[in-house]
Amino acid sequence: MATADDQASRFQALRGQGPVLAVDDVAREAERMAREGPGPERIAELAGARPQLRIDGLRAGYGKMEILHDVNLQVAPGQSLCLIGPNGAGKSTILHSIYGFTRITGGSIRLGDLDVTRLSPNQKLKEAGIAYVLQDNSVFPDMSVEENLWMGGFLMDGLDQAKEAAERVFAKYDRLAARRYQAARVLSGGERRLLEISRALVMEPKVLLVDEPSIGLEPRYIDMVFEILGDLQSSEGKSIIMVEQNAKKGLEFADVGYVLVSGALAMADTGDNLLRHPDVGRLFLGG
Repeated sequence: MATADDQASRFQALRGQGPVLAVDDVAREAERMAREGPGPERIAELAGARPQLRIDGLRAGYGKMEILHDVNLQVAPGQSLCLIGPNGAGKSTILHSIYGFTRITGGSIRLGDLDVTRLSPNQKLKEAGIAYVLQDNSVFPDMSVEENLWMGGFLMDGLDQAKEAAERVFAKYDRLAARRYQAARVLSGGERRLLEISRALVMEPKVLLVDEPSIGLEPRYIDMVFEILGDLQSSEGKSIIMVEQNAKKGLEFADVGYVLVSGALAMADTGDNLLRHPDVGRLFLGG
């Protein structure tokens, strides 16, 4: 009896697309790619002369388990970077480590001249200007849109500052302004994602960590979210580091892409170049 992989391979062959790689095959091929990762010179070249955020030799994980092994990363002001790779490669762990959710056992994380390696998440948001847009639905459903934005300023000196910041958000996004007094639970998926991003902007961060911006969204809302992120990058100079399940969409958006395999950096290049790379296309882009 033919296996599911056999049937999928036959189907793809009929379509002229070649065989489908099984999960284990993808892992083996990805490991091959990782044997010669990019050197520090290439990492620096992609970020330009002076990076906004820099990671050197990062080793980190959860409890006693080390997930990241000597990872280097640099992103410039106003630049976007997308992390792709197989499941379990450590992509989200990089975001968690930058924000302070992991146990760091080696290496450093710097924002400009400031060493933020050991700062708490609250310190990273308030003192360093690093904000995290979580993958999970993190709005407060029974609070109004306005109240959700106020919550984004919970580290400010007073509610008045949070309210002023919320007004700046409403002035920028009419879609949210029209819903300001409505409970967040009535928002569409795209509007909830916009609210999550906007709440992160209340503290006026320099760096946005965005985990799976398109997850669970209809195509029209995915385009809207990426347009918003692109505007923040181009008009406000935000540095954006994202993990995106839709690798093709993420690389189309990003200036720079990193391929992560087994907690180590396997490839680093412009998003356009990675989209054209045959191994990346075969392993991660479905063709």
